Amino acid sequence: MAFMKRIFLFLITNIAVVAVFMTVVSVFGIDTAYLTPNGLNLQALAVVALFFGMISSIVSLLLSKTMAKWMMKVKIIKNPQGNQEVELVQMVKHLADQANIGMPDVGIYPSNEINAFATGWRKNNALVAVSSGLLQAMNKDELEGVLAHEMAHVKNGDMVTMTLIQGVINAFIIFGARVAAYAVMKTIAKDNEAVGGLAYWGISILFEIFFGIIASTIVMAFSRWREFGADYGGAQLSSKKKMVAALKFLQSHHQVSNENKSFATMKMNGNSAFMKLFSSHPPLEKRIQTLQAAPLH
Repeated sequence: MAFMKRIFLFLITNIAVVAVFMTVVSVFGIDTAYLTPNGLNLQALAVVALFFGMISSIVSLLLSKTMAKWMMKVKIIKNPQGNQEVELVQMVKHLADQANIGMPDVGIYPSNEINAFATGWRKNNALVAVSSGLLQAMNKDELEGVLAHEMAHVKNGDMVTMTLIQGVINAFIIFGARVAAYAVMKTIAKDNEAVGGLAYWGISILFEIFFGIIASTIVMAFSRWREFGADYGGAQLSSKKKMVAALKFLQSHHQVSNENKSFATMKMNGNSAFMKLFSSHPPLEKRIQTLQAAPLH
């Protein structure tokens, strides 16, 4: 469902923040303070990497609601107009009460896709948004299942956990990129002063991108694992029947969408083992089976 939206927004914001941070510290020479006449000071590099890795991730989390509203053009419902908006806000309010958390901002964003997402740095000050396409396509029970799933993400504090994971991963990316760049530069440079130059900075960025792509598989693995938890939590907040109904609707819609895709000539297979590493969601069939087998009513 919408965890993919939330992960995408978080990763995009995180990448932007990391880029800004690392550009600033590189310009001022902060991130080359670990370069010594004897080579890399790995302890100093580890401190720099951990500090900027965690800071960039935390800033991304703090900006998550603002970025989501801006990027997705979310219209926040302050004064519900019409039965559809009234019903949407009432559902979210009921689920928030069930979850014992504060009422989140509720919004709608213009899109024909069947999707929704939740984000925010505090569970008592979150944002839950649904696409206009979802509102038009789903019935009341299916909509409640989707909203319950999103509220379960909020209740479980998944974005905070994601921030901690991403912060550690950022640290490894920064650390590994500079070690790799140093190794490359030592093969072509004669002294450490040359290693700390513009070429070293550029090679570090290239390695950050490369390691970032590899490390994203870890984030996606966490995302897939948390989807099962949000399905289970959504069923507790709403009902197992409504949660399964929502998943089955998404499954049928997904199958129709795949049949209508026009890139078949490229022989792309989203179900390949390689592509699954970068998937934020487990297969819907597996999610349905897992939820149906859960001891819930």
